[in-house]
Amino acid sequence: MSDAVTTTPLRASQVKLAVPALILSLAAVSLFTLTTGQVAFSIDRLFTALLSPGADPVGAQIIRDIRLPRIATGMIAGAALGMSGVLMQALFRNPMADAWSLGLTAGGQMGVALIVTATAFAGPVAISFLTAFQGIGLTAGALLGVAAFAALMTALASRVGTITLLVIGLMLGFTVQGLVSVIIHFANRIGGRVYSGWNDGTFASTTSGDLVWLAVPVLAGGVLAILAAKPLSSLLLGETYARSLGTDVGRLRWLALSAVVILVAPVTAFCGPVTFIGLIVPHFARAIARTSRILPLLPLAALSGALLAISADAVVHLPWEQHFLHLNAILAIIGAPVVILLLLFSPAMRGRN
Repeated sequence: MSDAVTTTPLRASQVKLAVPALILSLAAVSLFTLTTGQVAFSIDRLFTALLSPGADPVGAQIIRDIRLPRIATGMIAGAALGMSGVLMQALFRNPMADAWSLGLTAGGQMGVALIVTATAFAGPVAISFLTAFQGIGLTAGALLGVAAFAALMTALASRVGTITLLVIGLMLGFTVQGLVSVIIHFANRIGGRVYSGWNDGTFASTTSGDLVWLAVPVLAGGVLAILAAKPLSSLLLGETYARSLGTDVGRLRWLALSAVVILVAPVTAFCGPVTFIGLIVPHFARAIARTSRILPLLPLAALSGALLAISADAVVHLPWEQHFLHLNAILAIIGAPVVILLLLFSPAMRGRN
């Protein structure tokens, strides 16, 4: 991995061109999402709804209360999952690592299922809170679940190979699916419906008030990711090399792991188990930057993840005559072929066992 520590001027210029291109793409998809849906908006009506809500109260409600929060949620969630994927693939030195494949998402599902079921025994106030889907309760459940599974997979990573670790993560995911079904069996009907809708994955369930609870942890996780970036790049060349540079590998693992948990947990809580973004976006970022260095990959992964997230969401919310599409279905159509190609043609995967 000689490119893990150097970036040529040509590659640096590619990154400088890619960032504004991704930002322009985000703006274009956002504009498309704002104007397209079951209720279509012209550009004039869009600006009227944004700038003069009294002139078009219905349009203002659709744009301000539904579409803008959904776009903001998709951007924040996609950026968080993209950055977490970069960190996890570096931390585990595994090109197939992400929150879903290593079981972290399953941990979040377990935590949220426990919170949802607990409200069945906590009275009307808790049920009212759950129905509103506001506050920190679900975030706390997802945080604890993701953290527990992340700690478990980190402990296993030093004892088993890459493929074995992936298989364990997948088996944990399947096991949790069974356990969650049993846990939700004891929830009340409202809790079961909330969990079922959440488990499909969506950016449409958050309100403007929820965005603070989503954005603040993601911002904190991004800061931790930046702090871990330089020493994590040295870890790509092996623990011995990293220690020779004075890196405290144990402390670095927990720093990177903390960043991953803080990035993944709020997204899982508010958006459900969103799949594939954290897995495929880091590969796209590396293809642009032509380097494995973590620091330049983070903004590219954040922007690419945001773009993939809101693009998939735009497809979901097209004015279909019958609406059966889910976010994870679109992401699977995009992500699964990428995973297959990586397994077939990635030298990193062919050389690991």
